[in-house]
Amino acid sequence: MKAAILVIISVFAFSSQAVAGWYRIENFEGLVGQRPVHFSIQRYDGFGSGITVKGSYFYDDERKPIALYGKANGETLELCEIANDQEFREKMIVGSKTPIDTAGCPFAIKVDATAMTGVRNDGKAAEAVTLKKVAALDDTSGGVITGAIQIPFWAHNANHSFSGNYEKTAFGICMTTLRVIDRITGRVNQEIRFKNEACDAGMVMTSIYQNVETFVEDGADIVVVNFKDGGMGYSRSFKFDAITRTFKQTD
Repeated sequence: MKAAILVIISVFAFSSQAVAGWYRIENFEGLVGQRPVHFSIQRYDGFGSGITVKGSYFYDDERKPIALYGKANGETLELCEIANDQEFREKMIVGSKTPIDTAGCPFAIKVDATAMTGVRNDGKAAEAVTLKKVAALDDTSGGVITGAIQIPFWAHNANHSFSGNYEKTAFGICMTTLRVIDRITGRVNQEIRFKNEACDAGMVMTSIYQNVETFVEDGADIVVVNFKDGGMGYSRSFKFDAITRTFKQTD
């Protein structure tokens, strides 16, 4: 099933990528209520189902990425949180034939050139959102990166979360390093570097946060990194080695 989903998304992604880049990413740091967070959003003309914004954020004391989706009305964003794997599949993978409804979703925020402010209201409590912009990526018009941009991928497991270091090279923008982060300590346990002159790591899925995926095979954690190329895209797998406590490439 996972492989089938990857192929479907990759075909769609590559057909669009061949025309132009679609990644317009903004990263923020700050507070939701009293809790420090890292927040990232991707705006796009249409992800399907009326969704024009997707994102990923995490509380610094948990480091568990939370997937976001919603709508942009100018600089005003209405964002919903994904609660579980079933909702992730329905909203982010399969999609809906009818437009999504963001009424009742927790985030109502405004974005300007330097900050994002608003409120998160989950129906139990309202919390102020106060974030400052720290980095941005735009590959829709020649490729521009501002600041040091780390993409907090949706993929994670019980012990690790993953972020991608994106840079502009002579061949374009791509992920140059994947960081494996200890969810308890926040320490970067491993950096997987991609030696690829074509600069195609992490640049195939429509949602940038889905360019790294995780699953378990025979009791071992597997990380899959997706790449673009001149066809449908491809992937490389990395298996966690319990002895070295690192992920090692398997293909």
